[in-house]
Amino acid sequence: MAIDILCIVGARPNFMKIAPIMEAMSNPAINLDVQLLHTGQHYDQKMKDSFFDQLGIPEPDVDLGVGAGSHTEQTANIMLKFEKTLDELVPKAILVVGDVNSTIACAMVAVKKNVPIIHVEAGLRSGDRKMPEEINRVLTDQISDILFTTEADAVNNLTQEGIAKSRVHFTGNVMIDTLMNHADRAVPVDDTVKKSLNQAAWESGQKFGLVTLHRPSNVDDKDCLTRLIDVLVEVNSHLPLVFPVHPRTSSKLEEFGLVKKLDEAGIIRLPPAAYLEILGLMKGATMVLTDSGGIQEETTAFGTPCITLRESTERPVTVTEGTNTVVGTDPAKILAAALQTLETGGKTGRRPELWDGKAAVRIAEVLKKWLATL
Repeated sequence: MAIDILCIVGARPNFMKIAPIMEAMSNPAINLDVQLLHTGQHYDQKMKDSFFDQLGIPEPDVDLGVGAGSHTEQTANIMLKFEKTLDELVPKAILVVGDVNSTIACAMVAVKKNVPIIHVEAGLRSGDRKMPEEINRVLTDQISDILFTTEADAVNNLTQEGIAKSRVHFTGNVMIDTLMNHADRAVPVDDTVKKSLNQAAWESGQKFGLVTLHRPSNVDDKDCLTRLIDVLVEVNSHLPLVFPVHPRTSSKLEEFGLVKKLDEAGIIRLPPAAYLEILGLMKGATMVLTDSGGIQEETTAFGTPCITLRESTERPVTVTEGTNTVVGTDPAKILAAALQTLETGGKTGRRPELWDGKAAVRIAEVLKKWLATL
């Protein structure tokens, strides 16, 4: 028997986006028959489990267990495994979120089998075609039947790429739905830091900066990662830094012999943080230095100054309306931005239009009407 929608998740950023969507579609007023498929793209099982538990996401109906690999290996393996599941479940449509390999892989299989595709977080563009995520975004949007956007600029991007406006719906940001739903449950900074073993003394209420790094362009290149660590050491001499280390980054820090630099500088290294822990860190931070797209949005929602260690962003509204400043990876620019933030209190902003915690409800309402036309 066919189901209405098969929702796809694969990596950490997807979990925060799918949680409010699943909840909204299961509301009795919408009452869609929905199942959840996890591709297994994210290879850190503990991190995956903690996100599902904390966000109240139901256990996946299907787990493909794909695991790690190169972009090509991962995408191909997901496609091969997903095709069999699609044939078995026969959904009326699939729903993909964001821009990870699971997004484009499942969309490619679906379009070949004439299964309609729903893309949540469509239309975001950095303009950098060297980013694998940018390719995933562009291609997924081109083959999707209905597209939901987080900001007005995204609608313009899709229109310029020839996508009919009738397929596009500006509904807001589901990441902010999740943040607003769980902000009151954020784990206090002191608890997160103190539970980590062998760390420097931590004073309650201490000011600090939060660091996250995971982009391959930043962490896979030894020279680039070394430059970033060196400037973080310098920033740490002005403001203590807390650094929850992504598994990919951790392996590269070990491989390149950079762990000693962090430890000698007193930068507080933490294990990968679960969602409620990272929320607490973002809320409490004086500033955030990151290469994460999602954290650019979340810091804007919290009003926390954000310094983005990338040359471009696919989320321009976080710069034009929010608290985000894009500085690239030049150490001098990073240090200057950090010192200016300390001196002035950092960039202020506001929550963009429709970042009100109700994006998933709007998406579910549109989908209820759309499915009736299929």
